[in-house]
Amino acid sequence: MPYYQTWEEFSRAAEKLYLTDPMKVRVVLKYRHCDGNLCMKVTDDAVCLQYKTDQAQDVKKIEKLHAWTVVCPSHTKGEIGGSVEHWMMKRKLCVGFGGLLKGSCQRTLLPLFYVQLQQNRLCNMITEVVVALVLGLVIYILLVKRRQEVLKTEDSWWGVGEPPETAEDDSIRPFTVETSSEEIEDLYRRMDHTRSFPSLEDSHFNYGFNSKYLQKVVSYWRNEFEWKKQVEKLNRYPHFKTKIEGIDVHYVHVRPRNLPEGTNSVPLLMVHGWPGSFYEFYGILPLLTEPENPDDITFEVICPSIPGYGFSEAPHKKGFDSVCAARVFHKLMKRLGFTQFYAHGGDWGWLITTNMAQLEPKTVKGLHINFAPPSKPGLPMIMSLLLGRRFPKLFGFNEHDLKRLFPVMQKMMVESLMETGYMHIQATKPDTAGRGLNDSPVGLAAYILEKFSTWTDPEFRNLEDGGLERNFSLDDLLTNVMIYWTTGSIISSMRFYKENFGKGLNQKHAQIPVYVPTGFASFPNELMHTPKLWVKQKYRKLRSYSPMARGGHFAAMQEPQLMAEDIQNFIKKIEKRKKK
Repeated sequence: MPYYQTWEEFSRAAEKLYLTDPMKVRVVLKYRHCDGNLCMKVTDDAVCLQYKTDQAQDVKKIEKLHAWTVVCPSHTKGEIGGSVEHWMMKRKLCVGFGGLLKGSCQRTLLPLFYVQLQQNRLCNMITEVVVALVLGLVIYILLVKRRQEVLKTEDSWWGVGEPPETAEDDSIRPFTVETSSEEIEDLYRRMDHTRSFPSLEDSHFNYGFNSKYLQKVVSYWRNEFEWKKQVEKLNRYPHFKTKIEGIDVHYVHVRPRNLPEGTNSVPLLMVHGWPGSFYEFYGILPLLTEPENPDDITFEVICPSIPGYGFSEAPHKKGFDSVCAARVFHKLMKRLGFTQFYAHGGDWGWLITTNMAQLEPKTVKGLHINFAPPSKPGLPMIMSLLLGRRFPKLFGFNEHDLKRLFPVMQKMMVESLMETGYMHIQATKPDTAGRGLNDSPVGLAAYILEKFSTWTDPEFRNLEDGGLERNFSLDDLLTNVMIYWTTGSIISSMRFYKENFGKGLNQKHAQIPVYVPTGFASFPNELMHTPKLWVKQKYRKLRSYSPMARGGHFAAMQEPQLMAEDIQNFIKKIEKRKKK
C-alpha cells in the first residue's frame, strides 16, 4: 500500500485510479498522527487520504479535491475527540456521495455537495460537447472541401501551328470509312515481302507471337480476309467528325431505331483503349441500343476514337494526356447537346472517363468501368497485401482475390514485369519501335494480336496458337489491326503512354477521389486484378462491384452480353429502375 507525502503525488495517483475505474474512488478522512505530516495512500478498493490537521491551509487543500472525491465515514473517532462527522460539520468539509454520509452530516451538508457535483459534471459535459462539436465541424469542413474538389484543366490547341484568331469551326460532319484498290495492293505487296523468322521449339506464345501461327494469320489475311466487306460493316453505324482544340475528333453515334413510345433513351459514352478501337464495341452496340427486354434501358451510344487513334487526328504538339482527352470528350458531348450522360471505359478508356468524372462530376451521372489499377498504394491496399492472405475476411477477399493476389511477389511483381515490357517502351521511346510497326503490316499484326491473346487469358501463352480464335474471329481481330494500319496511327497511339507516364505517377488526378456513382465489372482474367476494397479507395460512391463469370481485358469485345447486362444493372440502380 503506497504512501504519498505530497498533495501533488496523491492527486495524480487518485486521478489515475479514477480514470481507470471511477466507481472505486473514495476519499476517507480520519484523525491520526502521522509524524506531523500529511500522509496519503491508495488501496486496491479506494483512494485514502490520512492526515491530522485543522489548519486553514490544509482545509483548503481538501476542498480542492475534484467532484469524484468521496468522503467521510460518519462514526470514526479521531484523537482530538468527538466524531469525525462532528468535526467535519464544524469545518464544513463533509463532501461526498450522499449514500456514504450518515446522520446530521448528510442532512446538513448534502445539498452543498450536490450543487458542487452537478456544477462540475455540467461543466465537464459542456466542455466535452463543445470539443466534440468543434472537432466535428473541422472534420466536416475538411471532408466537404475534399469532396467538392474537382480536377482543373485549361483549353489548349493541338492543331498545326498557332491557333487561329477566329472562332474554331464547331460543325459536325458525317464521315464514311473508305478504302481503295491502291491501299489494298500496297498492303498485299508488303505482306508478300515479309521476312519470317522461326520460333524456338515448344516456346508457344511465351516469347511473343508464335511465328508458325503468325504465318497462318498472314495467309488468311492475304487470301481470305475481305477488307472491303469489313468497311461496309464499319459503316453500318453512322460516323462523324468534328474539330475540337485544333484536331478532328472521330466518333460513332448510334441512336435507337425503335424507341418505345413514352420513353427516352439514355446517353452513354463508351471509350476504348490500346491496342483497341471503337470497333471493340460493335458487338455490344445492338444490345444497348435495341434491347430485347422491354424492362431494359434503351441507350443512345457515342463511341469516340481517342485523338491519335484510328480516324481521330493525332495531336501535333506534346502533352496530350488522359485529362486532355477527357476535356475534349466533354466538349464533344456538349456539342452533341448532352448536359448529362453516363460513361463507360476500359484500359485507357477507364482513365479518360475517370478524369471526365473528376472534371465535371455533375455532368457524368454514372461511371461504369472494367479496369481500375490503383493510382497509388494507400494504407488499406498495403495492409491487405501484408495481412490479406492470412485474414481474407478482414479485407473482404474471396477465393478469386486470393488466387490473383498471392503470393504477392509472384502475382504483383513478376507477372506484371512479364506483361508490361511494351509499356516501358511506349512510355519512353514510342517513335523508335513504332516506326517499324508503321512500316510492316505483319509486324503490326503480331504486336497487336499478341495482346489479344495474353490479355484475354494468361494461360494462352502456353498454346501454339495463343488461343486467339477461342474468343475472337480472325475477321474481327484483323479489322481492328486494319484500323491502325490504314490510318497509320500506331505511333501516335503509342505516344499516349509517353504523354501520361512522362508526367509522373503522382499527377493531380491520381490524388483526387471520384464521387460520381460508379459500377465496376471485375472480369476474372483482367490484366490487373483489383479487389473491391481497392476500388472503393478511389471510387467513393461504388454502387456495384460485379465478379464476372468469364472474360479478360477486352471484355466488351469478348463478352458483349455479360458487359451489356452489367451496364444495364448498374445504370438501373442509378435511374432507380427494376433490374433484369
